[in-house]
Amino acid sequence: MPHLEEIDLTAKARSVMVDLGFEPDFSSAIAQQLATFADVPSKAPSSEIADLRHLLWSSIDNAESRDLDQVEYAEQLNDRGIRLLVAIADVDSKVIPESAIDEHARANTTSVYTGVATFSMLPEKLSTDLTSLNQGEERLAIVTEMIVSPDGEVHFVGIKQALVHNQAKLTYEEVGDWLEHRAARPACCEKVQGLESQLSLQFEAATRLEKFRKAAGALTFSTVEPKIIKRDGKIVDLAISRHNAARDIIESFMLATNISLANFLKQKNCPFIERVVREPRRWDRIREIAAGFGVTLPEIPNPKVLSEFLATRQKADPLHYPDLSLTIVKLLGPGEYALEKAGGNEQGHFGLAVNDYTHSTAPNRRFADLVIQRLVKALLASAPSPYSEQQLGEIAEHCTERETAARKVERRMRKVIAASSLQHRIGERFDGVVTGSNEKGVYVRLLKWPAEGRLVRGERGVDVGDRIAVKLLRVDVNQGFIDFERVSG
Repeated sequence: MPHLEEIDLTAKARSVMVDLGFEPDFSSAIAQQLATFADVPSKAPSSEIADLRHLLWSSIDNAESRDLDQVEYAEQLNDRGIRLLVAIADVDSKVIPESAIDEHARANTTSVYTGVATFSMLPEKLSTDLTSLNQGEERLAIVTEMIVSPDGEVHFVGIKQALVHNQAKLTYEEVGDWLEHRAARPACCEKVQGLESQLSLQFEAATRLEKFRKAAGALTFSTVEPKIIKRDGKIVDLAISRHNAARDIIESFMLATNISLANFLKQKNCPFIERVVREPRRWDRIREIAAGFGVTLPEIPNPKVLSEFLATRQKADPLHYPDLSLTIVKLLGPGEYALEKAGGNEQGHFGLAVNDYTHSTAPNRRFADLVIQRLVKALLASAPSPYSEQQLGEIAEHCTERETAARKVERRMRKVIAASSLQHRIGERFDGVVTGSNEKGVYVRLLKWPAEGRLVRGERGVDVGDRIAVKLLRVDVNQGFIDFERVSG
């Protein structure tokens, strides 16, 4: 059986990318185009570009993230409302439509994160430098201004192009641990005057937004993500990365911005790409799972009732709630991109309990977000739309297909990495939860180890959401195969 160090995981990731139709490398034409970019903002403040560099902007992201798409600023108002500004990197200012860089981004449509290598949608000179809202740098951004009322309702104020200056690059762990009283305040708070109160106000705004979303019926999930532990450049273990209060801040601000921009585009009668999550494909199974907890869900899919059930379970059993979350996410089915025509053809987002939603907050990493940014900028400039309805429909369809392919890449590499970490534990017993059941087989995720594999023995009679005990039978590191046998317990 191969050892971890005998497998070039980065080469494996590149091979999987190619197998699934991605272009992992940038062309010589892109290199030539990059050579023409200067390391300065494209424009200076003007009547069209506001100067917001004086505000206390900050970002919160993963410690390893270098492609910073979003910074935030909050301000307390006299009427107890909170003025919220969310700035998104102005990627369009550097990526010219139909250029070599744009065509590469349009082909891949997304950055792909494999755990061992990141295959960026845009060249790193852009995504991690010239269009990234890095600490200490002046950058062009598209700023959405909103007012968050005491009850959490969002009042859209406007959108503008502006110059911003990120004064503090923070991580989910340091901010989340502080907000949850598990650690001292972030070190940046000692260096940046007013940052501690700024973060506290952002947390208050996010708390209001979350309460309002829950009241409206938005679903709240708690996910478990594998985190690679390296030593001397080698992967030695896997850990579990969990949700925290800092992630709530960013997610709440992101959702408020995306909903506001979708409504803005719709009010302007502008066709755009909508993010859609349709009614659950397996509502019957969701009802069965709820019934197992003594809860009766209606026969017709209802996000508000499902949200109340999930909130109750999260409070009753927070330790195992991520497992229930994963099960419901699987049963809801994936989201997709769809054309929202001029005049509106509401398709809705079941999980968020809203009629109109888009993706706009990650233009460095998702092509759909870059398209939305171009539509917004055209409206701000009173210019014609850069895309026809037919083009938007084609882009939406392609983005959905590539997103599915990206999930396959990431899932396959997670399996390869997990198989590597488990190859010396053949025969051991684990507790798991069934995450998939279809004609291809039954799949199980381990509860205390971030790995998922196929149940090859004892699979009869189990379904998504069932908790079972399994024994590890075999692994194939190169293929990422992990085989389990169901055991009693």
